[in-house]
Amino acid sequence: MTALNLFPSRTVAIYMARMFLVRTFAILAGLVLVLQALDLLSQSGNILAYPGNGDAQVWRYVSLRTPEIISTFLPFSVLLGTILTFVTMNQNSEVIALKASGLSAHQVLTPLLLASVGVAIVSFAFNDRVVSRASATLNQWQKVNYGPLPVDRGDRANVWVRDGDDLIQVGQSRGRGAATRLSDVVVYDRNGGALRAILRAPAGVKVANGWRIGPVSRFDVVAGRLETVPGMVIAKDVRPDQFTLSSVDPDGLSFGALRTTIADLRDAGRPTKALEGSLWHKLSSPLSAVLMPLLGAVAAFGLARSGQLFLRAAIGMALGFAYFVADNFALAMGNIGAYPPFLAAWAPFLLFLLIGEAVLVRTEE
Repeated sequence: MTALNLFPSRTVAIYMARMFLVRTFAILAGLVLVLQALDLLSQSGNILAYPGNGDAQVWRYVSLRTPEIISTFLPFSVLLGTILTFVTMNQNSEVIALKASGLSAHQVLTPLLLASVGVAIVSFAFNDRVVSRASATLNQWQKVNYGPLPVDRGDRANVWVRDGDDLIQVGQSRGRGAATRLSDVVVYDRNGGALRAILRAPAGVKVANGWRIGPVSRFDVVAGRLETVPGMVIAKDVRPDQFTLSSVDPDGLSFGALRTTIADLRDAGRPTKALEGSLWHKLSSPLSAVLMPLLGAVAAFGLARSGQLFLRAAIGMALGFAYFVADNFALAMGNIGAYPPFLAAWAPFLLFLLIGEAVLVRTEE
């Protein structure tokens, strides 16, 4: 075995990876069944309370809720799968055999790390393509109390947009793109932060050089004079999609869609820090699967007959659950603006990566 080899053999690497993946997904399946059953018990009454709902709607809820449960508890399953794999190998003295062959602790851990990278890639794709759509549909369904879903025609209410110093409020926007129609338009004409005039119009449409509103009632704040004009063009640099973005649910958007939405909101002059944290978290959350084998590796080393195997497994579980607590706390701090978006999403991952490495090095010594 050369110094560049990560495992003693391909057979051992496949054996460890298969053991790890089987235990991980078996634990995940058990958690999903139990948690989905408990969740369904709490929600089935609300689903069936809507007139006409029956078994079909209950199963529809299960199909929409299950992806969210899988996404939430996959990292937990990876942690428990890691601990169970290493506890089994430790009890069978397989870890001792690998260490006796000259492997370091990092080399023993490598097959599980590579397998967890595959789990992280699958998790990201699953979250991006399945969970986001299921969450968006379930959120809309719950807003109508599990009744028929309304057709989303892109209508938005009470939209605010900034055009330079000016503020524009739209009571309702309909349609998309060049076909966007505005209703109850109010323009706060400002210069250097000082309000100069207030313009009101019942309707507005997209034209080549901006948005034509009319008839316009213009109140001159400085002169205290009210005048009416047939129409005027405003917001020359405002795009139609800036009027159609009123509220954003990051859990209901894919990574690419959320990134595009953040860019549109930023161009509209609206705050995006919380959404930027959620965007980064869509990357750091699947990668937590790669972190779990490192945190759970403490269960692999030490003699099983010393009586400390259970304690080591408990330490691994404590490290893993501490990561999830820190991750949720940092994300909450990012949502209220206390942490920068990048720090809120990545600080717990980097912190526990260092903690896991420190524990692993200490264990090896």
